[in-house]
Amino acid sequence: MSARLEDLRDCFQGVIPSIIATSSAAGEPNVTYLSEVYYVDSKHVALSCQFFNKTQRNVAENPYADVTLMDPVTFEAWRLVLKFDHFETSGPLFDNMAMRIQTIASHTGMSGVFRLISSDVYEVLEVVRVDGFLAPLDPVLDSGPKGIEGGGPLTELRGLQIVSERIARATSLDALLSGTLLTLDELFGFSHSMVLVPECDTGVLVTLASRGFDEASRGAREGERGIGARVAVGQGVIGMAASTRRMTRVTSMSADLRYGRAVRGRIAESQGRAGLEPEIPLPGLPDVQAQLALPLLAGDELVGVIAFESRDPLSFDEWDEAYLQIVANQIALGMARMESDADERDDEDAPAAPEPARKKTRTFTFYKNDDCVFVDGEYLVRNLPGKILWKLLKQRTGARTEYTNRELRLDPTLELPPIKDNLETRLILLKKRLIEKCPDVRIVPVKRGRFALELDCEAVLVEKDSA
Repeated sequence: MSARLEDLRDCFQGVIPSIIATSSAAGEPNVTYLSEVYYVDSKHVALSCQFFNKTQRNVAENPYADVTLMDPVTFEAWRLVLKFDHFETSGPLFDNMAMRIQTIASHTGMSGVFRLISSDVYEVLEVVRVDGFLAPLDPVLDSGPKGIEGGGPLTELRGLQIVSERIARATSLDALLSGTLLTLDELFGFSHSMVLVPECDTGVLVTLASRGFDEASRGAREGERGIGARVAVGQGVIGMAASTRRMTRVTSMSADLRYGRAVRGRIAESQGRAGLEPEIPLPGLPDVQAQLALPLLAGDELVGVIAFESRDPLSFDEWDEAYLQIVANQIALGMARMESDADERDDEDAPAAPEPARKKTRTFTFYKNDDCVFVDGEYLVRNLPGKILWKLLKQRTGARTEYTNRELRLDPTLELPPIKDNLETRLILLKKRLIEKCPDVRIVPVKRGRFALELDCEAVLVEKDSA
């Protein structure tokens, strides 16, 4: 039984490793596993070349190869009869294949070590089903509900309309992000998602909104969990999407990471650990099998990254990529609009609010060397949100309780950039961190561009040069 190459899309997801068999001119065989088999078109596939080994030597002598693919849904096996055509070391094909390998390399601390050398393009001479690989289907036990022809939800157009309406009608950045993630979950089952935004001049993305991650499953770095969790640009699926400004999708995460760690172990044994970076912990689900990250671009500016995770290695496909790219574009434009409209040009003196009831004492410590704020000895927030909170707390010890975005932008001590300061984003992050770690202190919107700082505690302020 033969088939069209385009009908085997699930086989190219990498959930089950593929096997390549080659032979030298003298007839000496070699069989090994492949990192990636990439669908090029109906007549060609590309194989990842990461190491100069016996496979490459055999192909140089004898250009024919057999590759066995397995369908991770039906568990059928398919044999591709191939003939080497050419290799590529740059261009769109190489970049697309390198993205997956670079992502795994960044997670396992092998950036620059575990890398794609070339994309080896083969002509597909034959596609044949391996008969007898599976037992015959049982007409009762193996029958199931029929899928929807063409894939994807029946209400995709209506769902896109709903998502677009919620983005357009959102009155705050917080409502825009949380409402969009909620809608994508309810309508399409994207139950684990997060939005991260770049910090000013730090090369780090910080989580501003998330859905579907309980406290135990969220990634943690530097004492942060959930809102405020950080990912370095260029590291992992999310960091790669930010650095390349391209959509990044990785399936079968556990298999890829096991492979990457095995290679890392062999390199460490033979060459030592020089050149190996620390392994990067995955943010989000600890048992994640598939990740999809899309850059949020407003013109040429990266305003954030939206990422989706799943325990199902086949949960994201080409339909999800195309659909979520449309949503990501609308989110990015909405975020840009919110930032530009956030500043209410209101020069009126803020009225003093009545002093709230105070129930206990909280000690806030500000470390000037890295603009980091601790509350009762526990890390709260750092960088610009930390400086903003410290400024508000010091002024709040007097009679004043309300502030405007404009005055924060004009405050030279905060050192906001003159263009695209993302102040609204930083205030949302600060607000959510306070809710999680110190609910006795709240940032409450009053009207557009104006907010109040409310305290249900006695604030003791301590300032230090360094930790």
